[in-house]
Amino acid sequence: MAHYAKIVDGVVETVIVAEADHIAKLEGIWVKTSYNMAGGVYYDPSTREPVDDQSIINGDEARERKNYASKGYLYDGIGFCTPKPYESWTLNSDSYLWEAPVSVPDDGKFYDWDEENTKWVEVT
Repeated sequence: MAHYAKIVDGVVETVIVAEADHIAKLEGIWVKTSYNMAGGVYYDPSTREPVDDQSIINGDEARERKNYASKGYLYDGIGFCTPKPYESWTLNSDSYLWEAPVSVPDDGKFYDWDEENTKWVEVT
């Protein structure tokens, strides 16, 4: 059994667990996904730690899709990602995670994104 996402107009409508022969009988577009993928990294299902040899991704259609699909995620024929959070953010083509135009400060404080001024604002 494997996880499959139903894609409607580039958006994940639902994710189910099924055998490939069952998926083949269903209408619509169904794409295999792996719950062991996050940010383009494969995680060991028993330890939830990244595996040392990331070449395990290559040649596995579900693992090559960057992230585990969830309802409402986008699918562009290559990978799954969340909907774009802000207009100024761009999609990282390796991880399929959205990135702000400037990095969040790494000073132990909490920040929210201010889209109007395209900067991080400290949460007080």
